[in-house]
Amino acid sequence: MKNFVLLPARSLEEAARAAAHPDTELKAGGVDLIDRMKEGIDTPERVVSIAHLPGLNQIQMGPPAKIGALATLASIAQHADIQKTYPALAAAADGAATPQIRNMATLGGNLCQRPRCWYYRLSEFDCRKKGGNDCYAKDGENRFHAIFDTDLLCVCVHPSATAVALIAYGAELEIVTPSGRKKMSIDDLFVRPTKDATEENRLRAGEIIQTVVLPAPAAGSRSAYRKLKEKESFDWPLVEACVAADLSGGRIRESRIVLGHVASVPWRSKEAEAVLAGQSPSPELFRKAADAAVQSAKPLSQNAFKVRLARVTLERTLKDAFA
Repeated sequence: MKNFVLLPARSLEEAARAAAHPDTELKAGGVDLIDRMKEGIDTPERVVSIAHLPGLNQIQMGPPAKIGALATLASIAQHADIQKTYPALAAAADGAATPQIRNMATLGGNLCQRPRCWYYRLSEFDCRKKGGNDCYAKDGENRFHAIFDTDLLCVCVHPSATAVALIAYGAELEIVTPSGRKKMSIDDLFVRPTKDATEENRLRAGEIIQTVVLPAPAAGSRSAYRKLKEKESFDWPLVEACVAADLSGGRIRESRIVLGHVASVPWRSKEAEAVLAGQSPSPELFRKAADAAVQSAKPLSQNAFKVRLARVTLERTLKDAFA
């Protein structure tokens, strides 16, 4: 690992100004950043730490609920009110990595972590994610890669489990910038690799997520989350599915359907949402919605199996939500 200067910020505003400088990285829990620095993927001159700042790990149920960016995945998963009001978020946080990592990893870090594509994580490959000219996964080992948007510059999958649930709940982000503050819908946070494969989100240098705001669930709301992994622990999902819906008069008034680990961004399926709109929940309806969700999938040479996994996982998640 290259030597660097560690700068403990005295406030989030100071951290934002410091992190805006070139060759500078931001550290909260540091789970992902330290890995990248060990591998030589990132070699910053300075690392600005916000891990010690007070108050950024609080969970306030509101409404609306507000979760500080330094809240750990473990604290979110174990929070009784989160489990009751936003069960899909609690389940997403609870299934991430291992207990040790969940006690270190923060919500903000989970949203902003970099992809786990092995070509990106290996120093031997100068892939497009690093600014190179090739996406080696397109014609290489791609069994865990994207099944949507596979014609774009990069076919890695977004690794954030909490993002899948937060998009389903329609969360909003409160962000500190070097010049002030702003708000952003989480729907607008992530970017597809249409022109630039080196970025996963719209946060510019020095912009820091401070709080995640969750709207109060409507009467009759339902939500559920599932992930499918090869191993029970310390493994990345093959696919994830999250459902958040409002039920009124026995019919689905509104829904948000999100799939994870199937594209370079958490993948919202408006096709599945359209199938559910105004309908009464039933196993047949869930099958139709799951079929619609994967209809536009374009799997790579080794991962066609993920299309069926995504369909089945979503169908089961819908059954969970409306059980």
